Amino acid sequence: MYYLYNNGEATNVEISHYQSVEKPTITRAVNRLEQLGYIERVPSKDKREKRMQLTELGVNIYEEIRVTIDQFEEEILKGISEKEQLEAIQIMDVIRNNILK
Repeated sequence: MYYLYNNGEATNVEISHYQSVEKPTITRAVNRLEQLGYIERVPSKDKREKRMQLTELGVNIYEEIRVTIDQFEEEILKGISEKEQLEAIQIMDVIRNNILK
């Protein structure tokens, strides 16, 4: 939902690359979100490509959940400066890249 909210419509492959997980993992999540009415498939020029986007309900649910997530992030990051947070993100990115090699 995060990816679709921030990037617009996408395919399972695009989301799986973004999340660095296998496509079947994304497919299961997408199927469930579709059953709940949070996402919908959108027509594409290429019939083999299945693009999806958030529904109006999906956007509303995401925005409601985002408030809780933002509050939680604020609580767990108390006492850590923005500079320290950015340094931690950079370090975690290097670790992730090393793992993926």
